[in-house]
Amino acid sequence: MLDRRQILTGLGTIAMASLAPKALSAAGKVSLDRTSVLLVIDVQNCFLPGGSLAVKDGDKVVPVINGIAKKFADVVMTQDWHTPGHISFASSHSGKKPFETLEVKYGKQVLWPDHCVQGTDGAALSKDLAIPHTELILRKGFNKDVDSYSAFTEADGKTTTGLAAYLKARKLQRVFIAGLATDFCVAWSALDARKAGFDVYVIEDACRGIDTQGSLAKAWADMNKAGVKRIQSGDLAA
Repeated sequence: MLDRRQILTGLGTIAMASLAPKALSAAGKVSLDRTSVLLVIDVQNCFLPGGSLAVKDGDKVVPVINGIAKKFADVVMTQDWHTPGHISFASSHSGKKPFETLEVKYGKQVLWPDHCVQGTDGAALSKDLAIPHTELILRKGFNKDVDSYSAFTEADGKTTTGLAAYLKARKLQRVFIAGLATDFCVAWSALDARKAGFDVYVIEDACRGIDTQGSLAKAWADMNKAGVKRIQSGDLAA
């Protein structure tokens, strides 16, 4: 499984996309049904252009997500929601700089610029998202002492967010994932969703990746191995 915490340097883009193995793809159009849910990951100001931890072209996912969301009766969003002084912030550790790593009780933690601090504009969802029928906004990363990338399990690998139980209680078994960033929070969410027994699709053009040191190719390889299906927004039946 791709470990975001192992990054040692900044978010330099490496042209590895052409090397990414072809993930499982759905043949023909993918029909949606009452068990289908769209999971929109972390489309927040800090991850958009101009944000403190911006994903290149992150804003371009918004119109794609708005379009496909209309096809889903059920939509869930996630929101990174860190406390001030969060363990993942370089500023919380004397002498440390962003993108250095630190050993913490649950393993190696990459240190990030301050981002998505609770109640700040940076933590807000993009104002351009237009999905009024969203049923749940799940906030993650609010535990000051544990980071959280996946929508399903925190970075300690054992603390759940409750999302799997929520989806199963509502009999939602097919999870379609979009958002930011493909090779980190999207991939972690997809892999954990598979572990929880869901049928998982990642909508590639509704995501954007960081792609540092081959991370995007690695993420697709890991998702492919886990049985995640890689599709495009145009593959969804009207």
